[in-house]
Amino acid sequence: MIETTNFLPEWASPPGATISDFLEDQGRSIDDLARELGCPSSYTNRLLEGSIPITQEIASSLSQVLGATSDFWLARERQFRESLSRQSVSEKWVKEIPVADMTRYGWLRQAQDIRDKINACLEYFDVPTVTEWYERYEGATRLAAFRTSTAFTSAEGAVLAWLRKGEIDAANIECEEWDRKRFSEALPYIRALTRTKDPSKFIPQLESICAECGVAVVIAKAPAGCRASGATRFIAPNKALVMLSFRYLSDDHFWFTFFHEAGHLILHDTSALFLEGSDFCSGNEEEEANSFSSNTLVPMEHQSAMRALPVDGRAVMRFAREIGISPGIVVGQLQHLEILSARQLNNLKVRYSWS
Repeated sequence: MIETTNFLPEWASPPGATISDFLEDQGRSIDDLARELGCPSSYTNRLLEGSIPITQEIASSLSQVLGATSDFWLARERQFRESLSRQSVSEKWVKEIPVADMTRYGWLRQAQDIRDKINACLEYFDVPTVTEWYERYEGATRLAAFRTSTAFTSAEGAVLAWLRKGEIDAANIECEEWDRKRFSEALPYIRALTRTKDPSKFIPQLESICAECGVAVVIAKAPAGCRASGATRFIAPNKALVMLSFRYLSDDHFWFTFFHEAGHLILHDTSALFLEGSDFCSGNEEEEANSFSSNTLVPMEHQSAMRALPVDGRAVMRFAREIGISPGIVVGQLQHLEILSARQLNNLKVRYSWS
């Protein structure tokens, strides 16, 4: 279990807290301080709360009245102002994290206030400070899709929260070492699962087959702001992660996305992060992964027959049975090819819902 005390940002404590400690140790009051400084009590109170900054002149007076050096009091003031700045960054940062959804999904513990909320998010991302969060995610592992942007957005926060969920869950999945050949050979067995309608039956089989090949499969609902449907990355040299969001809640999208991610694992750089979603996917590698998925689901030797199918549910069901896949996948492919409209034969797709 993560210890919450490991994730405590430097909350801004005004120099007045240190002044009060000095007064208490010396058995003196705030009125005593005001009198010796030659200031009204209202001024002294504002100094203690931090609304009046400690200048060189004030630092010299505090040194004479309370002790310690002028440099000590100036350093204490500087630390306070820097802490205020960090606090402002932390509060802005946590507003871009989808805390409400993450709490509702059980990813985050319930937070009591803004400070506790920030601490809960730091625990989740396994970093001690917001500064280190930015260092980690703006560095080599930051999403390629955001590298040209100087602004941290809610979309980025939501995507990174979703990807972090994949890391957390994948860490608890026992896998054999990654074996590209074995994974490739397992795809026909996975393809056969497309005809199983119940996710409670096909997901455990999918997870098991993939784990034997060194692939951890994680399915997690995307929080608000994250429009990713799938992601692929290596979380260790010999352990791959395929993450799926069930974003469209239909069998054609789910299985196309899975085989798209499988295509990345078989065809592409194992050091890369591939993230599928309307705002993220582009380039030759994505086109290759799309082709890989389409050709795995409907092999090339069957594509002419698929294109020639009449707009008839029974014909589609018969064709799907003959080649061993879900009818919904055939409908999805025909819609993608614009042979069917987006409204035709959707009754053949299996629809899912989150429990």
